[in-house]
Amino acid sequence: MAGSSRSGPAAIPLTTADGAPVEVRRSARRRRTVAAFWENGTAVVAIPASFSRAQEHEWVHRMLEKLRLQGERGTRGAGRRRPRSDAALAAHAAELSAKYFGGRAVPTSVRWVGNQNSRWGSATPSEGTIRLSDKLQPMPQWVIDYVLLHELAHLLVAGHDAAFWRLLEAYPDTARAKAFLEGVSFATSRGLTPGDDDDVDAGGTDPLTV
Repeated sequence: MAGSSRSGPAAIPLTTADGAPVEVRRSARRRRTVAAFWENGTAVVAIPASFSRAQEHEWVHRMLEKLRLQGERGTRGAGRRRPRSDAALAAHAAELSAKYFGGRAVPTSVRWVGNQNSRWGSATPSEGTIRLSDKLQPMPQWVIDYVLLHELAHLLVAGHDAAFWRLLEAYPDTARAKAFLEGVSFATSRGLTPGDDDDVDAGGTDPLTV
């Protein structure tokens, strides 16, 4: 597992280029396939337990690069990588506010948090602060953008009245993102989320398997 101290040229990266943590999972049930996926903001690379250190080094680097390229493809329409740091998230919020709200929603802070288990995001209009659940990080960028825009809209309209939803009509993926999140919530409430086991091919969003 990444996180232990390693030295020499075969060191496994502890973080991705964007600063997200990296975890390597060895599985005895895995024979030849290698998978990579995002899980709660962590880049997970699953490899066979029989891999040597050299094979581990080669495949971790290869799969992290594939994850990076996958993220770029998924966010090419927005012209940027997925915002994983608080600073990147705040910068992206400013871009979304400018694009959809004429720059009127100006938060004082935007950050990822890990303690929101029942809400995807929250805002405190009186303070201008926005918090997004880090459980959103593995999700498609258009879903993250919807939640961010939802909270930005609350800086302009506190409640969920008609004026609030009119603001979100400007975002073309509002209905699709709401349906996506409702589906995730429904599955989670019925225990359909993947467990923490060795069957990692099904253990994350948009897994990469080779």
